[in-house]
Amino acid sequence: MDVAAIAKVAFTSEDRVRDVIRNFNADGFGSLYPKYRGGRAPKFTLGQRREIKKIAKSRPVDHGLPFSTWSLAKLADFLVAEGVVDDISHEGLRALLRQEGVTFQRLKTRRPPKTRATRRRRPASNTCTLSPTAR
Repeated sequence: MDVAAIAKVAFTSEDRVRDVIRNFNADGFGSLYPKYRGGRAPKFTLGQRREIKKIAKSRPVDHGLPFSTWSLAKLADFLVAEGVVDDISHEGLRALLRQEGVTFQRLKTRRPPKTRATRRRRPASNTCTLSPTAR
């Protein structure tokens, strides 16, 4: 198939068809996939991402903070205060940690269920006593 016929079928110019053929001959199938990736460039470098992940997996007590677990807001504030990043929202931090595979699980504390053996029973009373006002 000649260049003019390909251009007509592909609804493009003959120059574009020649460019694609030339690139394919030089690079093979890799030239058919576009190298341009739209969107904004990543905001954090690989080093920053590693540091964020390392701090998120550590305990706040290890950094001299008075609480036992991180919240997204506290972690974001700490990262900015330590100079790891210039600015980060807690939602951006959540997305970044999810991409890095870091998950937080909310701790729930509860009492164990009462069983028959552990219930306190009132002593059974065989006699019925009336209060002085009920007479």
